[in-house]
Amino acid sequence: MKKLDLYIIRKFLGTFVFSILLILSIGIVFDITEKLDNFYEYQLSWRDIIMGYYIHFIPYYTNMFCQLFIFISVIFFTSKLAGNSEIIAMMATGMSIQRLFRPYLISATILFIFTFWLGGYVIPPASGKLLDFTDKYIDHFTSENARNVQMKVGPGTILYIETYRQTNQTGYRTSYEHFEDKTLKTRITADRIVHDSAYNWHFETYTRRDFDGLNESLTRGYRLDTIIPLLPDELFLTAEMAQQLTNPELGAYLKRQHDRGAANLQAFETEWHKRFASPIGAFIMTLLGFVMSCRKVRGGTSKNLGIGIVLSAAYILFSTVSGTFSAGGLMSPFWAAWIPNFIFLAIGVTMYIRVRKYY
Repeated sequence: MKKLDLYIIRKFLGTFVFSILLILSIGIVFDITEKLDNFYEYQLSWRDIIMGYYIHFIPYYTNMFCQLFIFISVIFFTSKLAGNSEIIAMMATGMSIQRLFRPYLISATILFIFTFWLGGYVIPPASGKLLDFTDKYIDHFTSENARNVQMKVGPGTILYIETYRQTNQTGYRTSYEHFEDKTLKTRITADRIVHDSAYNWHFETYTRRDFDGLNESLTRGYRLDTIIPLLPDELFLTAEMAQQLTNPELGAYLKRQHDRGAANLQAFETEWHKRFASPIGAFIMTLLGFVMSCRKVRGGTSKNLGIGIVLSAAYILFSTVSGTFSAGGLMSPFWAAWIPNFIFLAIGVTMYIRVRKYY
C-alpha cells in the first residue's frame, strides 16, 4: 500500500475508535446514574459492578452501534479532506474515484472481520452474563414457567406440555405420541411429566394406548420411566436466549429445533441472519458515507454530519422496525435482517454513480 492508503486507513480507523470510545464513555456515565439506586440497594461493590456488568456492557453496545459510528467516522474525516481540497488534489494527479475508495474498502474489511468476530463469538457469552446481572439486580424478566410447548423429540415422536415449571422441573397435562408412516402407534397422556437427569424423564399418573390396526391396548399406572432427548432449558424459547449463543451454537440449535418441529423460532432465526447482515453493513455504511462527503459542498463537515446522522438513524430505525415485524410473524426473518442493507446499498450505489460522473 502507498502512503496515501495508510494515511486514509489511519484516519478512518482512528476516527472510528475515538468516536465510539467517546460515546461509550458518555453512555456509561448516564447508565451508572440511572442504575445507581439498584447498585446501592444490593450493596454492590465497584468491582462487582465493573466486572459483572460494564466489562460486558462495552462489547455489547460497541457492536450495536458499530455501523452508526462507521458511517459518522467516514463522513467526518472525508468531509475534512474535501473541505481542505485534499481530494481535489488527489484527483488532479490522475487518481480515479475507484482508486481513492480502495483504502476505505480495506478499512471496511477490517471492521467487517472485527464486527463479525465480536457479534458471533465474543458478545454471546458476554451477553449471557450481562443479562444474568440485569435479571438479578436491575430488572427481573425471566419466566419460570413455559406454556403450550409442542415439539418433535424424535423420528415421528411429538411431545406436548401444557405448563412446565422450572422450579420443580415438572410439566402438567402432557401427551407423548409416536407415529409410523403417519399412523399413530402409541399415545401416552399423563397428569405430570418430571425431569430426572440428563435425558431421563418419567410420566406420573399416566394412560398409555398402543394401536395395532383396529386393535388397541390400554395401560394405566402411576409412574413410567422413559428417555426423551430433551433438556428443560430447551422448553424456554426467549429472544434473550438467542443473543447468548455463538454462531456455531446458534446454527446447531436452530437445526435441532427445526428437526423437532418447534414453533416460535422467529427471534432465533432473525438473530442468525443479523449475525451476517450486520457486519456487511460496514461496507454499505462506508460506501454511503464516502459518496456523501467526498465532494466539497457549502456547509462542509457540519452539513454532511447532520445528513449522516439522519440517515444512520433511519438505518437503525429500519432495522429495529423490521425485527419487530419478524417477531410478530409479519415478515420473514431473512427479509427482516437483510432488507435495510438492500435498501441502503441501492441508495449508496446510485449516489456512487453520480459521484463518478462528477469527477
